[in-house]
Amino acid sequence: MESDLDLDKQVCFALYSASRSLTALYRPLLGKLGLTYPQYLVMLVLWERGDVSVKRLGEALMLDSGTLSPLLKRLESAGLVTRRRDPGDERSVVIALTPSGTSLRHQASSIPRNIVQATGVPLRELVQLRDTLKSITATVSSTG
Repeated sequence: MESDLDLDKQVCFALYSASRSLTALYRPLLGKLGLTYPQYLVMLVLWERGDVSVKRLGEALMLDSGTLSPLLKRLESAGLVTRRRDPGDERSVVIALTPSGTSLRHQASSIPRNIVQATGVPLRELVQLRDTLKSITATVSSTG
């Protein structure tokens, strides 16, 4: 008997399983760089924006400081980032790339292309999916 509660009808499960599958595709590629997927996300923000406060980094990644702090400590221990107090606001911590963190960008540059190829989905469809997911996220975040 079919029901609205069937697992295969749930958008949330489709998103969850797709997310897990995609993250698994990243694992071997990021392993070569010594990064986990969440660390890669941090690096993406830093490569794009340069020095950024922990607060702004958390906003960009939708992560709280309790989740972000251990990631940043590991990236700092790996020599990829530095953490320092903002001289203009001692309460704020600024994250910056080290030369090693900056050079890692070149090594990571093929990852997006490899992921697109591994999905077997045309790029235009992935772009449309990404935009739809961003729209859903914005709508859900604004309601609540």
